[in-house]
Amino acid sequence: MTRILITSALPYINGIKHLGTLAGSMLPADVYARFQRARGRETLYLCATDEHGTPTELAAAEKGQDPATFCAEAHEVQHRLGREFGLSWDHFGRSSSPQNHRLTQRFAQQLWEAGFIEERVTQQVYSNADKRFLPDRYVIGTCPHCGYEAARGDQCENCTRVLDPADLLHPRSAVSGSTDIEIRGSKHLFLRQSQFAGKLREWIESKRGTWPLLVTSIALKWLDEGLQDRGITRDLEWGVPVNAWDWGANPDGEKPDIEGLAGKVFYVWYDAPIEYIGATWEWADARAAEAGQGPAPDSAWERWWKGPEAADVKYVQFMGKDNVPFHTVGFPCTLMGVNARETAPWKLVDELKGFNWLDYYGGKFSTSLKRGVFMDHALELLPADYWRWWIMANAPETSDSTFAWEQFRDQVNADLADVLGNFVNRICKFAESRFDGVVPEGGAPGALDEKLEADVLAKLREYTEFMEDREYRKSAAALRQLWVLGNQYLTEAAPWTAIKTDRDRAAVAVRYGLNLAALFAKVSEPFIPFACEQIAVALGEAFPATWPSLDGQGVLSALEPGRTIRAPEVLFKKIEETQVAEWRERFGGPETAEV
Repeated sequence: MTRILITSALPYINGIKHLGTLAGSMLPADVYARFQRARGRETLYLCATDEHGTPTELAAAEKGQDPATFCAEAHEVQHRLGREFGLSWDHFGRSSSPQNHRLTQRFAQQLWEAGFIEERVTQQVYSNADKRFLPDRYVIGTCPHCGYEAARGDQCENCTRVLDPADLLHPRSAVSGSTDIEIRGSKHLFLRQSQFAGKLREWIESKRGTWPLLVTSIALKWLDEGLQDRGITRDLEWGVPVNAWDWGANPDGEKPDIEGLAGKVFYVWYDAPIEYIGATWEWADARAAEAGQGPAPDSAWERWWKGPEAADVKYVQFMGKDNVPFHTVGFPCTLMGVNARETAPWKLVDELKGFNWLDYYGGKFSTSLKRGVFMDHALELLPADYWRWWIMANAPETSDSTFAWEQFRDQVNADLADVLGNFVNRICKFAESRFDGVVPEGGAPGALDEKLEADVLAKLREYTEFMEDREYRKSAAALRQLWVLGNQYLTEAAPWTAIKTDRDRAAVAVRYGLNLAALFAKVSEPFIPFACEQIAVALGEAFPATWPSLDGQGVLSALEPGRTIRAPEVLFKKIEETQVAEWRERFGGPETAEV
């Protein structure tokens, strides 16, 4: 595969995301994208805001805005915060885009005409006062299980039981508060997922051993429990309109009930994954517009997704475990069904990296309870690299991970300040003070230097393999071990001692030390890009750089003698206990975690 297509689960438009959202999708996708670009592969990293659904309408109403205005403003905030965290999206789109509207409608038409969508009448709550059907979360009432009086129609937040609106006692409208509601029939479209059970099982079984066990286990559990057909429309105002009037007949010669489907939109979990393709179309159109051209030709974006033109693409998805069923069952069913009508098939995911939860002192992040750290507040406290490093070094790959201020302080101080930052600072300042701020020449490598080259190359190969396999905890550990090799070398070579009696020996040690710093800037960039740019600038190196050769050529000789260098500002200031105490007070500590 020569091209790498990367998508991370779409962050929901409602609210600023917390560190767990970063850990479960966007940040590991960015680390992988940066790594693949450094390896010289054509890489496209896409994400977007997921903008449809009931919570959007409710949140907009609470702010006194229409959903379109609410989403536009929220999208800008999420885009800005992502960029400030160093997320290197090639495009950050919107599921409400015209491109996604067209694809969502087109796919539904093809699924209908292939016989994979059917109409069904479902019983739903209707508000006479609001003159509309109420989606699940628009219905509030008393939970029949625990008596909680503000349970919503999809789930009780108090006892976590999954509910149906008809289960609620004393139900009322979340829109108007009216209790004048009744149960009525409403026609909806259902994707006949049950028809794909065998094909899906064969496909998922083929991924055993290559996908994380977490992912295949979740997918197979859904299949083992019996794959159910899924409603893909809702009675909402904000969303992709069904537009069924253009559809042809299904294999039974039936056309959709246009009148019965009027005013309905597609369910968010149907249109949101299609936005991965929609975002690619948006990206192509944006590039064409920047070049002063009209809309991009279909080939500009379909080459990443469709037919033989996409044969050299490896498609990699990143997501938290709650999103796995929709990406191993729902979206694949959509594409498999559409492909029955296409001469050039759409591409299914090749690699799917699923993550467990990152929690806060053993409890959930919560905006309302002021517990945990969210992206905007995180950047107020510390630069992005501190968060990026800790999150990826503790990625919740095989089990849930827990954020605690004390552990965060200790790990950041030890890894970033003491190991990497101290190394770069020591060697650059010594070169400035004793070798006039240039890479020194003179001297010949000895046994210590040759051992360093062998050890660095072996660790670099191991690190690279972990990165290719998207094993992030192992990658971070290997990278830290590379930094440690540099510190160990300086301790043994001791150029500050050698300079007193053997300037050439000191020159060799400093030259190797500066080249180690340059290497660290190249290979640490996926994790901590902002600090690595500072190091690269200080050493006169290009940024971002090409990944070093794994055959050993030039790994520790990139800086030619005579090049001017300068010591960068302190890369990482240590986190103090007083700061930790303040942040625990502000954001909550172990005493606020859920039991």
